[in-house]
Amino acid sequence: MGVTLASVLAIDAGNSKTDVALLAPDGSVLCSGQAGGFQPPRTGVAAAVDVLAEAIADAGLRAGPGAGPLAERVSACLANADFAVEERELAREIERRGWGRTTAVHNDTFALLRSGLPTGADPCGVAVVCGAGINCVGMTPDGRTARFPAVGRISGDWGGGGGLAEEALWFAARAEDGRGGPTELARALPAHLGHPSMASLIEAMHLGRVPHARRHELTPVLFAVAAAGDPVALSLVHRQADEVVAMASVALGRLGLLGQAVPVVLGGSVLAAGHPQLNDRIATGLTARAPRARTCVITAPPVLGAGLLGLDALGSPPEAYEKLRAHFG
Repeated sequence: MGVTLASVLAIDAGNSKTDVALLAPDGSVLCSGQAGGFQPPRTGVAAAVDVLAEAIADAGLRAGPGAGPLAERVSACLANADFAVEERELAREIERRGWGRTTAVHNDTFALLRSGLPTGADPCGVAVVCGAGINCVGMTPDGRTARFPAVGRISGDWGGGGGLAEEALWFAARAEDGRGGPTELARALPAHLGHPSMASLIEAMHLGRVPHARRHELTPVLFAVAAAGDPVALSLVHRQADEVVAMASVALGRLGLLGQAVPVVLGGSVLAAGHPQLNDRIATGLTARAPRARTCVITAPPVLGAGLLGLDALGSPPEAYEKLRAHFG
């Protein structure tokens, strides 16, 4: 008697963490696991995919030589899969592991977009993710897509949690040493990391005494200072909002959707936090540029979108989608 495979091995891998979920044919989650960040530009493709294997092992699944496939389809939505050549390289490495009978690799922003589309809706809309970094994708029912390279300043990107923290540090340093105007950031940033001054914090960061990952803690501090009315901090928040509007508007324009009633899906830790100074300005800006667009913020784990894309590929029934959405709330 043959063994019935799970339907989908859903994978969402971001810069800071990786999530996997194994889905039954009815959309229920059989098991799930987590691992660390997925960074093939730093580690290489094989080592990055090893992190996915760690998440699979964390889910209690046996995957390796001779183990056989875990699911009919691997649906992997991955950070740093920004170019077609990167998607192909990652897909080949995942296929080599034998985790599924078929494999599809997408940039992780497509998982966010899919999460914001209701069951049965045409694949049409735009998504902007603003977490550690920032990215935007769009798609239409006829298969056209709009994308950005999203590889940092060399591709014109600005912001995201990491970028905002760097900007906040820049203004705080100059405020303290006199090269710039005053801002409460000069007190709040070092205080959060246990230092009496920016000079002390700068030295500690330079000498490696402050782990690089802790810089992301400074983004919420920036938003708190902005909410208290600090003009410098507020200007950074407003610039981030304007950047989100610019990316979404450009993607809508490329796809001929500026005048259409389509979703603009927002996600990632910065946008999902619901800061009024950020999200309200985004809503106002999008209304001016794309008055019929419908903005929504997704707070569900991005692995949901990877799972939905996998169910799409298998032609799953509507009740499977609803069960998966209910699991992730």
